[in-house]
Amino acid sequence: MSSDAVAAAEPFDLLRALEAQLSAARMDVAAGYTESWTGLAFRVRSFWLLAPREDVREIIRRPKLTRVPGASAWLPGVANVRGALLPITDLALWLGLSSMPETREQRILVFNSDRIPTGFLVDEVVGYRQFVPSDQRHDLMTSADSMRPFLLGGFNREGRDWRVISFHRITRDPRFVAAGT
Repeated sequence: MSSDAVAAAEPFDLLRALEAQLSAARMDVAAGYTESWTGLAFRVRSFWLLAPREDVREIIRRPKLTRVPGASAWLPGVANVRGALLPITDLALWLGLSSMPETREQRILVFNSDRIPTGFLVDEVVGYRQFVPSDQRHDLMTSADSMRPFLLGGFNREGRDWRVISFHRITRDPRFVAAGT
């Protein structure tokens, strides 16, 4: 898909294209098969978010972090994960939300990239959720100021708003690249 086509596409169409490239998800719904989209559901402060399932390699408990001198506040440190250093991004601070003390529910979502090793600290992980096109909500893209550049779409089901965030977009942001400067 060209960059002009990406800019003009609807958020759900972008999610569908991403899913088709990485692997199609199908679910049996009453009378037959209906296309669906699956994401990993998690919470950051009062926001319920989703990450495309292919964006997350693994979920780990918050490890002991070693602070990096001069790093941005949203980079609380690096962790030793199975012998490799993993920079950790506090997703709430990255998005301009308030700082919170460490809790037992916090988890690290390890970004599925060999090129950019990083983990994202979130408040809580609640598992995978599937959505169908009728769950899509375009207004969620415009109602989240600090998140807007990193969103792929939004859904509403059973009265809860879910915003789809792209770790790929975050890691390409110039602020992310300059975390230690």
